[in-house]
Amino acid sequence: LAAGRGALVVLADGRDVARVDAALAEELGDGRHVALTADLGPTERYRRWLAVRRGAVRAVVGTRAATFAPVRDLGLVVLWDDGDDVHAEPHAPYPHPREVLALRAHRSQAAALIGGYTRTTEATVLVETGWAHALTADRETVRAAMPRVRPVGDDVDMARDEAARAARLPHLAFDTARRALEQGPVLVQVPRRGYLPALACQRCRTTAHCAACQGPLALTSAHAAPYCRWCGRIAGNWHCPECGFFQLRAVVVGARRTAEELGRAFPGAVVRTSGRDGVLDTVGPGRALVVSTPGAEPVAEDGYAAALLLDGWALLGRADLRAAEESLRRWMNAAALVRPGGQVVVSADGALPAVQALIRWDPVTFAERELAERREAGFPPAFRMASLTATPAAIRELLEDARLPPSAEVLGPVPVSEQLQPGQRPRERALVRVPRADGLPLARELQAGQGVRSARKTTEYVRVQMDPLELI
Repeated sequence: LAAGRGALVVLADGRDVARVDAALAEELGDGRHVALTADLGPTERYRRWLAVRRGAVRAVVGTRAATFAPVRDLGLVVLWDDGDDVHAEPHAPYPHPREVLALRAHRSQAAALIGGYTRTTEATVLVETGWAHALTADRETVRAAMPRVRPVGDDVDMARDEAARAARLPHLAFDTARRALEQGPVLVQVPRRGYLPALACQRCRTTAHCAACQGPLALTSAHAAPYCRWCGRIAGNWHCPECGFFQLRAVVVGARRTAEELGRAFPGAVVRTSGRDGVLDTVGPGRALVVSTPGAEPVAEDGYAAALLLDGWALLGRADLRAAEESLRRWMNAAALVRPGGQVVVSADGALPAVQALIRWDPVTFAERELAERREAGFPPAFRMASLTATPAAIRELLEDARLPPSAEVLGPVPVSEQLQPGQRPRERALVRVPRADGLPLARELQAGQGVRSARKTTEYVRVQMDPLELI
């Protein structure tokens, strides 16, 4: 700004924007920047957009949509936490702020800064190709600021303490929380929201499904009847189709049930929850347990005395290419809220690479290793991959119309697991993989193929997405 150029900062959600907005107002003064978020309303948002368009304001901070803000003479673009799936646009053509801001920086000869507590494999590609340079703190600085991280198992440690077993906490986590509560608030991260989002037969452990649509059954409270998460039907007279038993047990425990159990285990502490039903922005320095789902963690005024990262298996065990990368990102974002010298207990196997990266606070090495494994297996971002989702006939037609590069490899199609609406035909998905150098030709040919189908006035729509977040 001092050089007369513009700046654009893109963050994941409105809470982050509000904090950066306040910091910029204090640093720059009033009227030097604007914040662009969806909750402004159309009139105020358009007024601010016009101020940016006319050059009256040269600094913009906002969420995903602010990526396209018409900042004049752009000199700096900043993207924070590019691995957050909130950044991914769910509508075609599915632009990601990382790619859009990189293009804008290249065309404007501007500086680009992609930051976060972890590094994505996509950002690692930018470093490996020489497009970007790594900016990391030295190990002495990291060690001085990072909390102490300790992994812990589940069943063996939990059996030592009755109160810990009642709260589903390993003994180390329970003891850490008890000691830390004397010094300040304690953050408890739970991967699943709700009360009991997954149930099973208590006798044979068969997963409980809805008799009408085969959707998963869940509970909203201890005294509520089970209901279907897909169609909403009450399953009050449920019986196991395998053994005929009628009692249910929890398979996955949500944040609200965890808060209930912690309230009984720590009767002298205030228990607060932050999640989809209500997100807390900040918490005070008092004695409190803050139970939060990933991404909804409030900021403690003086930092958390400790953080408990529970049910690590629920994050690491997902059938997702990015499961380990996303687990580390969520853990480190939560651990970064702990004050220097605080403690973090993660409920996961300490030998796993993601857990080791958290213990050493070394996301760079983890990202480089993850990228090397994906390169060996042929997955993005080491390769470019297009996802085609439609009926089998529509996919076959598009593949015939598109002149795919010689290096293209078609994987599938395979059926898509989804709940069908009345009259909807089952869909399949095919993946088209090419080396990174052939990514642009692949995109162009698929676009041309879509144009041919459109000229024929084909009614069946094919959803085409390059390098989708979910491949498995």
